[in-house]
Amino acid sequence: MKFIGIIPARYASTRFPGKPLAMLGGKPVIQRVYEQVVSVLGEAYVATDDERIRQTVEGFGGIAVMTRTDHKSGTDRIEEAVEKLEASSEWREGSKETVIINVQGDEPFIQRSQLETVKGLFDDAQVQIGTLGKPFETMEAVENPNSPKIITDLNGYAMYFSRSVIPFIRGKEREEWIGHFPFLKHIGLYAYRREVLAEITKLPQSPLELAESLEQLRWLQNGYRIKVGLTDVETVGIDTPEDLQRAEALL
Repeated sequence: MKFIGIIPARYASTRFPGKPLAMLGGKPVIQRVYEQVVSVLGEAYVATDDERIRQTVEGFGGIAVMTRTDHKSGTDRIEEAVEKLEASSEWREGSKETVIINVQGDEPFIQRSQLETVKGLFDDAQVQIGTLGKPFETMEAVENPNSPKIITDLNGYAMYFSRSVIPFIRGKEREEWIGHFPFLKHIGLYAYRREVLAEITKLPQSPLELAESLEQLRWLQNGYRIKVGLTDVETVGIDTPEDLQRAEALL
């Protein structure tokens, strides 16, 4: 089985325009993401709709694939990039045995252990889509709507994702809840079997996805199964200039 990293990267961002090109420790953020991914998977591509990002990626020796500007999600952008790559001879043969790993272009601290955990999920031939979860450490973090929660079944497959605090712990004060249930934070790293990626990007938005603004609910509501691997590593995404300052301090 072949694992390929695709990193969707847009220049336009409401909270932080141009963040893939922002400098972090002397390198653009997108370069740090690319180097982390390629060091583990051996093969990675940046899927972008912006010429400045393409030039930057090629400038540090990476490979960029130009995509349309009208994609509604990173998953859709990845599908277009994969279709373009498959048009080349080196991809055409055996692409159905490929797993595509989607690493966000604003995750410069993605760790080898996280990528290896996601890869390991596909040792099971039944796994269609993989992602990661990390145990929450505080109730304050659980209550943050920007940190989606995962409920899994006893076999580690996702039952639901929500921005709300789920489940409700009956008979306990809210500040005690985290001591009575292992609340799980969703880490937005996805992996898809090639044929599954092609299928889910053809699906219309679902009612639950529209309600929660969580794309993965579209897949669940259409009957796809998402296996959740566990990590104890906290990711540091960069959504705002303030996040970049914190990342610089962490680096």
